[in-house]
This record gives sequence, C-alpha cells and structure tokens, in this order.
Amino acid sequence: MTHTYSMQDLLALMQQLRDPENGCPWDKKQTLQSLTAYTIEEAYEVVDSIEQNDLGGLQSELGDLLFQVVFYAQLAQEQGLFNFQDVVNTISEKLVRRHPHVFAGKDFADVAAVSANWEAEKAKERQEKDADAISVLDDIPQSLPALMRAAKIQKRCATVGFDWHELPPVIEKIHEELNEVMAEVNQPELDKKALGEELGDLLFANVNLVRHLGFDPEKILRAGNHKFERRFRALEQIVQSQGRTLKACSLDELEAVWQQVKQME
Repeated sequence: MTHTYSMQDLLALMQQLRDPENGCPWDKKQTLQSLTAYTIEEAYEVVDSIEQNDLGGLQSELGDLLFQVVFYAQLAQEQGLFNFQDVVNTISEKLVRRHPHVFAGKDFADVAAVSANWEAEKAKERQEKDADAISVLDDIPQSLPALMRAAKIQKRCATVGFDWHELPPVIEKIHEELNEVMAEVNQPELDKKALGEELGDLLFANVNLVRHLGFDPEKILRAGNHKFERRFRALEQIVQSQGRTLKACSLDELEAVWQQVKQME
C-alpha cells in the first residue's frame, strides 16, 4: 500500500535535505537567489500541463511548485526570517481581509464592486508596507515577463483614472505609434535606438488594446503562438509528404500551402 504523506512529512523531508551533515549536496548549496530560476520554470510547467490538458502531469507539476514554497520557507527559517507556518498565516489573513463579502458578511453590488474593493485593499496594503512609496507602480515586479508587466502597469494606472474609457482612442494610439515606427524606418540614416523605442511603444499600445477588449495579453499571445506552431507543423508535414524540403520551396509555394492548412482547419 502506498504511504500517504502529510504536509508535516514534506516539511520534515525538506529539513532532512538541508541537514548540514547528511543532507543532499545540491539542496544544501541552494540559496533564496539560486532558486528563483527554478521557481519560474516550475510555474510555467504547471501552466503547460493545464494548456496541454495533461491532468495527470498537473498533479506532479503542482507538487514541484509546492516544493519551491517549502524550500524558500526552509531557507528563510534557517536565516531567522520566517517559517512555513508564517507563510500560511500571511496568505490566510490576506484572503480573509480581501474577501469581506465571503468572510465578514459585507455586500457588493456586482463583480466590478468586488474587484474595486480588491484593488482598494491592495493599495492600502502597499501603503502600509512602504510608507515612502510615491507611485502606484512601485511594487510591480521587475522580473515579470515584459508582456505581463505591461498589462499590469496599465491596469494599475487605470485604478487611479489614467486610462481611456472608450475603444477608439486606444486604436488611434496604435496607428499613431505605427506611424512613428515607419517614420524612423524611413529616416535617411537608421537610428536603431530610436527605432527600438518606437517599437516598444507600439507593442505597449497593442497590449493596451488587448486589455481594453477584456483579454489577458499573455494568454492571447500564448494561444497565438500555439496556433502558429500547429499550422506550421502541418505545413511541414504537407511539404515533406511531397518529397520536398521547406528550403527548396519558394515563399509563394509555402504561402499556398499555408493557405491550404488554414482551409483544412
């Protein structure tokens, strides 16, 4: 019969892995800083399991992600910072505080009101955390993927009223930024730095359009990547079935196959 482990068992295993004398050499040499890359990787593997509908794999990936939390808590405990129970207490208190409609009997008119309260609570927490904070953007992690961070910056600005309330100016901004990109492209002498800045503005404006239409830019681009990859793999298979290689085909020939793939879908 398979042994059933508890949360306390997992914490004990973590302590044993970090034991100075009998622990694992790899685990013993890890630091808070060295683990960050693994944490990001594990989080993406969780997402990948969900997107691939690999629910069996999801169980394992969630375990790997949980282990990251346990590992950080163990390292922090060794440094006298906090322990796993402190982590549990902190998130539990935060959930209760941010959900007064669930735990304190407070009524909100709709989901929008719930979201507004959520943002207000987060703003209050930011102010209490750092009394010297001067910007609503102060605690947005620099290490977030650029697309996610752009969306988060825009959402945070929207909470203080710095946002368009209608779609037309959002789209006009994209055209404006595209024109500025082309103005740099058409300069007699290309200024790559200036062009890079304008391309960044164009990408940022497109993220804003996706957000205004109610979508998560990161999810939308991931879906777009998956669709392109699926179609390109189909294109490869068709070309290979003809006994040819992609490099031997002209762009017009590849485009014709691409259109064929789209029609098949």
